[in-house]
Amino acid sequence: MPSNVAKKAGKCPLCGQPRDEVYKPFCSRGCRDRDLLSWFGESYRVPAHQAPDGTADVDRYDED
Repeated sequence: MPSNVAKKAGKCPLCGQPRDEVYKPFCSRGCRDRDLLSWFGESYRVPAHQAPDGTADVDRYDED
């Protein structure tokens, strides 16, 4: 039985405009590309776990 509830349209995470299914979750190619450039420019960062001595987890495994 089909639902009468309309699908809630998502909004672009950058500008808030209604998203386009082609560029989902963004509204346009411009917002999609701007987000990608933010990743390339290191505006977004994924937190890394570091030891008190300042080395990353990967660095400690290389020591043999």
